[in-house]
Amino acid sequence: MAPLTSPRRRSLALGALACVLLPRAVHARDAGSSPVQRSTAVLMGTQVDIVAVQADAALRARALDAAWAEMLRLSEMMSRYRSASQVSLLAQAAGGAPLPVAPELMAVLQQAQDLARRSGGRFDATVGAYADWHFEPGQPARLPDAATLARQHVLVGAHGLQLDVPRGTARLARPGMRLDLGGIAKLPILQAGLRTLAQHGVHDALINGGGDVLCSGSLQGRPWRIGLRDPRAPQRLLGVLALRGGVVAASGDYERGFDHAGRRYHHILDPRNGQPSEGLRGLALVSADVEAVNGWGAAMMVAGADRSRRWLREQLPGVEAMLAGPDGVWLTAGLQARLMASA
Repeated sequence: MAPLTSPRRRSLALGALACVLLPRAVHARDAGSSPVQRSTAVLMGTQVDIVAVQADAALRARALDAAWAEMLRLSEMMSRYRSASQVSLLAQAAGGAPLPVAPELMAVLQQAQDLARRSGGRFDATVGAYADWHFEPGQPARLPDAATLARQHVLVGAHGLQLDVPRGTARLARPGMRLDLGGIAKLPILQAGLRTLAQHGVHDALINGGGDVLCSGSLQGRPWRIGLRDPRAPQRLLGVLALRGGVVAASGDYERGFDHAGRRYHHILDPRNGQPSEGLRGLALVSADVEAVNGWGAAMMVAGADRSRRWLREQLPGVEAMLAGPDGVWLTAGLQARLMASA
């Protein structure tokens, strides 16, 4: 196996808390001679990697094309950066009449509302109203002042996102409200890609989207090996997981952000005040099902370690977790038992 910490592999997983251990032989140019093909593109503002295992090269190529097309369709639908997306159209119509939304978007909005309730507001999809932060690479860092955040705060609240599921419509109640689905849309989009691969005959596959990893089946009879990075020192691995299906969902404060006056400012905002979350540096959630963990990473980053551990005990049975803070790394007993040394 190629070491995850090799310069080439590290460059492919820059900023990711979880990434994939792949054989040295897996390169796009090997697609014609190997049953294993790796395909890469930038999607949702991050690098997405697909590893597909299928001996029939033509079938594999069709499956990859279909998976990319489906993920692109959904990401364009749910992006707040595309003016014609359904998410942007909801913001443009905020305060007005409800708009029809696609079933895939409605499902994500329902998950967002459910998580807002279950997390006591630590997750809130209307956090997009805090629109003056800049965390994207290449943009100048910007610190919104307290008055700006206070004005925007009145536009944040899950009660302002109104869903009519039978009619298939959604509405933002007040002008100026905006959605940011970055914490809850990516996993369903990656899941749609994995499902599309299976529908086209590729049942052994892995998708890594910026540290969120979904896999099914195996890598030529062997479990998929997924490395967990230490959020406090991303060049270092905490260990490796062997999976034959499931999801590893990662969140952290160093994927997009900057340091200023001794504080880390990053893209996971606390809906209650518009400030970047503090306390946890990063986390990883491991589950058999996307639905069990979707959105909880952002909520836990906001809530901190103590409340996150309580949620894991009381609300998230079967979910294993790694929580990393300034004082160290905490692992659930199940994850500690499954995590292997990276050597």
